[in-house]
Amino acid sequence: MMKIYRNIVFCFTWLCLPVTIGFSSLVNANESFDALIEEIWEYESNLREVKPADISPQALSKQHQRYSSFLEKTQQYQPAELSQEQKITLLMQQYRLNNYIDQHKFESFKVPLTSEYGFHSALATLPNATRFSTLKDYRDYLTQLKRIKGYIQQNIAYMQQGLEQGYTQPKAVLKDYEASVTPFLVDKAQDSVFYTPFKTLPSFISKEQAQKLRNQAKAIISSDIVSAYKQYHDFLVDHYIPQARESIAASDWPNGEAYYNNRIKHYTTTDMNAQQVHDLGLNEVKRIRNAMQKIVDELDFDGDIDAFIRFLRTDPQFYAKTPEALLKQASFIAKRADASLPALFEKLPRTPYGVAPVPEDIAPKYTTGRYIHAANETEPGYYWVNTYALDKRPLYALPALTLHEAVPGHHLQISLAKEMSDLPAVRQNTYISAFGEGWGLYSEFLGIEAGIYQTPYDHFGRLSYEMWRACRLVVDTGMHMFGWTRQQAIDYMMKNTALSEHNIKTEIDRYISWPAQALSYKIGEIKIKALRQKAEQALGEQFDVREFHTAVLAHGSVPLFVLEQNINAFIKNKQTGK
Repeated sequence: MMKIYRNIVFCFTWLCLPVTIGFSSLVNANESFDALIEEIWEYESNLREVKPADISPQALSKQHQRYSSFLEKTQQYQPAELSQEQKITLLMQQYRLNNYIDQHKFESFKVPLTSEYGFHSALATLPNATRFSTLKDYRDYLTQLKRIKGYIQQNIAYMQQGLEQGYTQPKAVLKDYEASVTPFLVDKAQDSVFYTPFKTLPSFISKEQAQKLRNQAKAIISSDIVSAYKQYHDFLVDHYIPQARESIAASDWPNGEAYYNNRIKHYTTTDMNAQQVHDLGLNEVKRIRNAMQKIVDELDFDGDIDAFIRFLRTDPQFYAKTPEALLKQASFIAKRADASLPALFEKLPRTPYGVAPVPEDIAPKYTTGRYIHAANETEPGYYWVNTYALDKRPLYALPALTLHEAVPGHHLQISLAKEMSDLPAVRQNTYISAFGEGWGLYSEFLGIEAGIYQTPYDHFGRLSYEMWRACRLVVDTGMHMFGWTRQQAIDYMMKNTALSEHNIKTEIDRYISWPAQALSYKIGEIKIKALRQKAEQALGEQFDVREFHTAVLAHGSVPLFVLEQNINAFIKNKQTGK
């Protein structure tokens, strides 16, 4: 597998070339490069400060032109002129700019929703993403609320264009999607999520000021926001869902095959094609199924592996009785994982994390768990656990889920990256899915060394989660490029994983509506494991897993080919005593 994988990763050999260059020109290039990176980040930051954003055709065209101009400027720098860290920053910046440009090229703004999420749900994060420290902050927030109606109408207009041009989510993943909009259709403004900041106001705001703020918020919510959400709800029910395309394949979009291949490259940071990904998945499924069979044999279960999976899906002993019980178990596993960290890591993040349920309005069609990073330095990160449909949330899968989403998975990796004050902001805040999700899946594997899996069922749950990610390689490419039906993909995952049928259907709809993103997990994990094996073999008794993890995480989230070069440098430095 290592040999195959080395052949499919991009190779930017200039990162390793020896250079001879004048000192003064090098300094000037370094300084101008840093200034450019800061300029690009400032431009992005200014765009983000306008909430909700202006997404008019004119605004999007202007942004596209600016991003294209920035990309051209980054291409003027020769790698030999830059420091090693700047070379990585250059690649990261270009990765980010290319994605903005590609998304505009493929007109993804005409499909502003997936099966589990959408622009309308993202708006609900506005209160928590806003800092309220002064009276002006509250007044600025009111200005943001006034923009919501226009923002919703702009999205509806793009979705209507998408209907006419063939850019829509498939009808198969939109069943009851309008239910995710219903919670915003409140009768009283005070019940709206957007009113939350005004329920309890700080003492520095006078009673008169507080009353005025509340009255203004109620008026905006009642007259503008609720009516805009009602317009969106009716558009979904009367137009979008009935007219959505029947095909589930991304390749059937306008320019769809090119779009899917572009998304493979973006999410995996490799030059793998769909067939290579598909074949890799088939091989991984076979390997993991053999490992599953060994656990079934160990338990002396009366039946084959398919019968064992049916047993796991249906026996009440494997399911929590209440949402609180599920959250408590997740919290208990998280604390045990916390205790294992010093043995595995030299550096730990300062930012804490909490355990919380997935919000009710999105839970029915949401994945089983997710990490939500801290909004700012005064907020924690959160490990979200889906407490909807408890009979579909098996406890034997909870250890692997917790390790992936909390620690040593996403919370640890993302928080450490954000706390690297010596890195430019683009490095601290760019998330490479192949690296981050690969790290999350590798973190599930680390649970073996940490002793988190205490029963054969826990171990089977981990293998089921690994199988889940392997199956993604097969079904995602199968549906989007090789003619697989939605039911064919569901049946494949039902046979090979211990996930509940509800989870599987939710996941399949996610893969349909978010092409290629699901490929990043297994491909990233395979790469990290291969690099660890390489380091262990090269260093022998010199190998220290804590130092290896430091080397993996030291540069933040990076493309897989950069990670490989970083680990090669780590091995060489250890061997030479540097």
